[in-house]
Amino acid sequence: MTHRPPEEPVRPHPRPRPARLHPREFAEGGPGVWSGTLPRPGRADPAVLGALLGRHGWRRRGGAAGRYARWTPPEPGGAGTSLLVPENRAFPDSEDLLEEALTALARCAAPSAREILIALAVPSDEVRWWREVREGPSGAASWAAQERLRSAARAMLLAGALAAVETAGYFGARHRRTAETALEEALVGSARGGRALTAFLPVAGGRRVVSRLHHALHATREAIDYQRATGGMEAFDAAVRAGVCHELTEAVVALVRGTEGARVALEWAPAAAAPEDCPAGPEPVEFSPGDLPALRAAGARYVKGEPAVPVRLTGAVVRLRRSAPGGSGTVRLRVLEGADVTHVRAVLDEEGYRTAGQAHLAGLPVLVSGRLESRGGFRRLTGAREVVALRVDGAERDRLMKSFQERADSSEET
Repeated sequence: MTHRPPEEPVRPHPRPRPARLHPREFAEGGPGVWSGTLPRPGRADPAVLGALLGRHGWRRRGGAAGRYARWTPPEPGGAGTSLLVPENRAFPDSEDLLEEALTALARCAAPSAREILIALAVPSDEVRWWREVREGPSGAASWAAQERLRSAARAMLLAGALAAVETAGYFGARHRRTAETALEEALVGSARGGRALTAFLPVAGGRRVVSRLHHALHATREAIDYQRATGGMEAFDAAVRAGVCHELTEAVVALVRGTEGARVALEWAPAAAAPEDCPAGPEPVEFSPGDLPALRAAGARYVKGEPAVPVRLTGAVVRLRRSAPGGSGTVRLRVLEGADVTHVRAVLDEEGYRTAGQAHLAGLPVLVSGRLESRGGFRRLTGAREVVALRVDGAERDRLMKSFQERADSSEET
């Protein structure tokens, strides 16, 4: 046991960070999943509820024609559950029937019941993943297989969010914070047996992400088929315009690896029309282990082919290092403006290194020009020049420090 010397001051406890909902938290029942609050019957659309029940495999068992329909769940866990769902609000008892149906859904043990309530509470597009994996002794997939499914799904959503920002063959650290922000409102359902997982992206903020992911997945499938048929990689180069990138190929590899096959399906929210450039009922996209060599080759091709990006950025010096008292040295900057990455490293000449050191001691940011290299994920600034310490007034300092803190928070969470 170690003791603090009596003369050493007591360190204050760090202020607790507020919890944030994020799709990274893919655990069943964790933050970002259905909270248990039922949608209000007065706001629930009977037509949307009926469409969701049909989408999730519930069986229609008749009912009074033109007034209501009776639905039963497909899963064994929903045995004994029966819903009376009105066709519309034209009858006085429609709201009472909706309230009873929503209450029965909340009490139903079938996994699809929870997903229907999620989609009904927040109009959302759905992304579904299936993996064909070997069953364990209890009929469920292994813990490692479940974690691989969650990780691959998370990576695929992030790739779609990156493609919604811009098209590029390789993003590295670029736009990562913007993409994660676009996914903050996503909800994730339970992983059924470790083989299937569903993500719900609200139409208000996630429609572009799902739309880009739809185009990118189909372009990836077409490029793989072309490569396997001809041996050429040209289709992958053209697929970048559709949103295909290194990050997406890596996500598909992670989804397929260790399985007999995988499938991804997208469904648009029934309460909103399909995007203009997408079909109303998108076909699922399937991948197999035989696709892995083409995907790995494409991912490497994207990294190699992505050019450096010229930037002029403002950053705070957080680390300096050089091997001798004089000459050039390496600095690490926390980026405040000018590039959508959190940190960069740069080699500066003697004069630039001295300027950076003085700015660090004075608590001033620096302005520097150079090129962000794709090697290392766009975290390296080469050809650094024109290093200038910025003298800023109080308002500008507050603005930069606010940006500094936001990037620091994002970096710590990542």
